[in-house]
Amino acid sequence: MANKLETLIESLRTVLGEAKIASLKNALGEVTIEVPAAVWSEVALQLRDDAGLHFEQLVDACGVDYSEYKDGAWEGPRFAVVYHLLSYKHNVRLRVRVFCADDAFPVINSVVDVWPAINWFEREAFDLFGIVFQGHPDLRRILTDYGFVGHPFRKDFPLSGYVEMRYDAEQARVVYQPVTIDPREITPRIIREENYGGC
Repeated sequence: MANKLETLIESLRTVLGEAKIASLKNALGEVTIEVPAAVWSEVALQLRDDAGLHFEQLVDACGVDYSEYKDGAWEGPRFAVVYHLLSYKHNVRLRVRVFCADDAFPVINSVVDVWPAINWFEREAFDLFGIVFQGHPDLRRILTDYGFVGHPFRKDFPLSGYVEMRYDAEQARVVYQPVTIDPREITPRIIREENYGGC
């Protein structure tokens, strides 16, 4: 396995060069590279098409919010997209991380033309993190309702949300109302009640 990963690292450095790899790590039996957002589209094509790499399958992609990472000690861009690629030809996996340049309006180029399987993954990252994938053919919400306000996987999104949805029989439609949640007592009964258990 180590020999296969060393071969992959050598191929990545040869094909992509130092300018297209911001960082490269080999940990826990997997290689992770960080690619600048400006060259991501070009790198994605090289990862797929170069005979020495041949990552023909995208297994997974997800958004990440680093704002509270390492107990708030994180210094760097807030949003990233992490891609997991598989090469059937070389029987090896690769993790690619691409940071969005702007924290206020995170944008990254879509790679749906390179790996069509990423279509719904990009829609999910857009819906849950608010990351905009430039060039995506159908970028719209996929898990939350179209009228949903905010992006629920962002670290600054409130745990109870902003609005709640319910069906109103009188209006014969779904209505949104401000969240009304009563505070709960979360102290265990054995601490809260002195005579719990007959003692």
